[in-house]
Amino acid sequence: MRFLSTALALLLVLLSLPGAHAATPVPDDEENPRFLLAGQADQAVAEERYDDAAARLLEAIGICPDCPDNSLLLSNLGMVYAYAGRDSLALSTLDEALRLSPALTTARSNRARLLLKMGRDRQAYDDFGIILSRDSLDCDARYYHGMLALYSGHADIAEADFTVIRDSLPMSDDTARALSALYVRTGRESQAIPYLLRLTENEPAAEYFATLAGCYLANGKLSDASETLGKAFAQFPDDPELYYYRAWLNRDLFRTAEARRDARQAVSLGFPKAKADALFKR
Repeated sequence: MRFLSTALALLLVLLSLPGAHAATPVPDDEENPRFLLAGQADQAVAEERYDDAAARLLEAIGICPDCPDNSLLLSNLGMVYAYAGRDSLALSTLDEALRLSPALTTARSNRARLLLKMGRDRQAYDDFGIILSRDSLDCDARYYHGMLALYSGHADIAEADFTVIRDSLPMSDDTARALSALYVRTGRESQAIPYLLRLTENEPAAEYFATLAGCYLANGKLSDASETLGKAFAQFPDDPELYYYRAWLNRDLFRTAEARRDARQAVSLGFPKAKADALFKR
């Protein structure tokens, strides 16, 4: 079943939000032109004027090229380039920030997220690993490190990462996303259900409803699956995976005609035909 197959992509939407992992250096004197330029850059980012934001940060860097906090300005500049879709330039800028300050967690986390966006998962995983080697309780890094491990077939590493998140942030939606993904992928659907219920309440999304329905079906809880699908279709009437799970439900209720109709609809909306056909070969 699909669950969080797009989670990393969804979670990378954070990269496009102004202010993600940005931090403005604060000198002693708030009238310092570098401080003022950095503040103007923040405002430009908030207004999605990325060229203006980059120009202000470059001005700030140019005022004092040898200042040690330029690495933080460069980290912010790299994210501005990322927001603007200039990923190669963003990466080279973040590389430079880390060359100047290898221990700067802000820059390394920004680079790791950018690498994920660029599909360079191995390098992103390594960056998150470096962050964790310095701060084992960094839950943000644990989340991404664990997700990358999980979807590359290392459930044991993911479980270790997600245990830290669970113990540190038991009520976090990230914890619910992480543990439900882990439990579904490792065949522990019943353990995933409480976390999926929380997600459908806090962050309703078709994939969470679909996965919850799948967990109920895997455990033979047809009534719960039916109720979940009813709520889901009211909000997401054209989601192909919901049709797939309703086809599964109808099949298990011996409503063969309805099941086949739902399966055809799922396929017409983009669901893999081989997987839909497999429902009727069990």
